[in-house]
Amino acid sequence: MKIGTGDGAPAVSREAGVLRALGWSGHLLASGQEPGSAWLVSRWFEGPSTWDAFARFRENGTGQRAGLGAAVELCRTVAALHVLGWVHADLQPDHGIHTAGGVRLIDLAWSWREDMRPPPVTGVGIDHLVPPELAQRGAGDMPLDAGMAADVYTLAATLWTCVTGTWPLDYRAAGITPEELTSDQFRSQIATGRIPLRTETPWPELQVVLQQAMLNSPRDRPTARDLARTVTRLAL
Repeated sequence: MKIGTGDGAPAVSREAGVLRALGWSGHLLASGQEPGSAWLVSRWFEGPSTWDAFARFRENGTGQRAGLGAAVELCRTVAALHVLGWVHADLQPDHGIHTAGGVRLIDLAWSWREDMRPPPVTGVGIDHLVPPELAQRGAGDMPLDAGMAADVYTLAATLWTCVTGTWPLDYRAAGITPEELTSDQFRSQIATGRIPLRTETPWPELQVVLQQAMLNSPRDRPTARDLARTVTRLAL
């Protein structure tokens, strides 16, 4: 059950609307609104998050098969969302739940399609996973055109984080300390596109694929389906 009050009410109300519009069977069980509040009840999905699926690899370098399987499943699920004309817009390591029936995406409050865009809000998403072209807008604006290419950057950055246990950008090399910056200041640094990726590669074969997706310009990024196909080849 999710309850939003005050400034949080519109987000909960909007997530309920997204789930109704998507029509995913059994996901949204009930929802409602009161003056100044909103609530929803969704199905509980049993299974590890993508972050959890990579736990063994982060801990001792094993579990590659499970990790690759989870990566492929997440990419395919995001690709399927894109085929429907939707963008998640807030992918994170814990926002994909790997159930026996496939990956279920959660926290869809800021997902949108062309005829259903979210209003401006503050600080949506994790700054560390935001692509440079969206960071240019700063933390004060919800990037209304956070399209599929942006989703793919964040998808690749999410998988990088699941592999390494660290954010993908090398802040030390860029001479910045995120903790000392406001979100607006931090996103301004990301927007320059000059912060390099970390050089630690505990899983080089997978990370080079993710690296290419993050370093390419938006128009040259692979689709989520392309990314799924490439990662699938690593598992063969």
